[in-house]
Amino acid sequence: MFLKSFSFPTVDDEWSFFIRPRETVCDSYYPFRIIAREHRTELEFAPVTILYGENGSGKSTALNAIAGCLELDRLSPYNQTPFFADYLRKCSWMFDDEGLRGKMIITSDDVFDEMFRQRRHNRSVDAERDAVRKEYNDKHGERFQMQSIDDLDALKKHIAANRRSRSQYIREYLNRSNIRTHSNGESAIAFFSAHIIEQGLYLLDEPENSLSPATQLELIQFLEEQARFFGCQFVIATHSPFVLSMTGALIYNMDSEQIKPCKWTELPNVRAYYELFQRRRGEFSAPQTKT
Repeated sequence: MFLKSFSFPTVDDEWSFFIRPRETVCDSYYPFRIIAREHRTELEFAPVTILYGENGSGKSTALNAIAGCLELDRLSPYNQTPFFADYLRKCSWMFDDEGLRGKMIITSDDVFDEMFRQRRHNRSVDAERDAVRKEYNDKHGERFQMQSIDDLDALKKHIAANRRSRSQYIREYLNRSNIRTHSNGESAIAFFSAHIIEQGLYLLDEPENSLSPATQLELIQFLEEQARFFGCQFVIATHSPFVLSMTGALIYNMDSEQIKPCKWTELPNVRAYYELFQRRRGEFSAPQTKT
């Protein structure tokens, strides 16, 4: 446990900021007026803490504020206005970095950027491979002239040698710089595996984006193992029922008037899935059509 607690400004705290005269041409006071409640919003944290809420609920804003106060590493720029530093000064927190080896906020934009980077890399490698293959064929693919029956054996040896050398050439040289072509889900899992190390604090903003249900379950297993066996702490913003089902997670509903812990089975998004499947549960017991 590195992050123990974090408190966001109340409505009165924010009002004390707005009543002071100031000149500005900004049309947004972000991150003010997003998370504020009448009573102080103080979150306590567990090894896995989840912030649930629909778009606009403030869960991503909360992660950005925590990341800013704790000076976490980040890859992508975020929605930062001239008032961000003023907002952070009104926050308070309890944080112990003893033994901390990594601290980072990872957003869905970071994962998408990595997917695009891999696609661009693979396209460039494919183009280079095609060019080298053409060069090799131009160099070694000359026509073999037969002038007698004895040349037939020489032709067979030439073809066999050419095939061996081409196979070896492609295997040892052409594929040397190529990276494996991943699906979106595989690329996302590889990205998280590469950036999450033991004894780290990680803020994950909607990590389920681009992931199928099966891959979400794979990601959940990875995160649970990192928290249980490798001393990692996670704060996750999500509305995915799969991520919300993480074992032992402490969940806050950012849509409620008073932000307090709740069970994942009580959340509207999860209930919507459950009720849909309950209404149509008979279809699940029907014989499956083979394809």
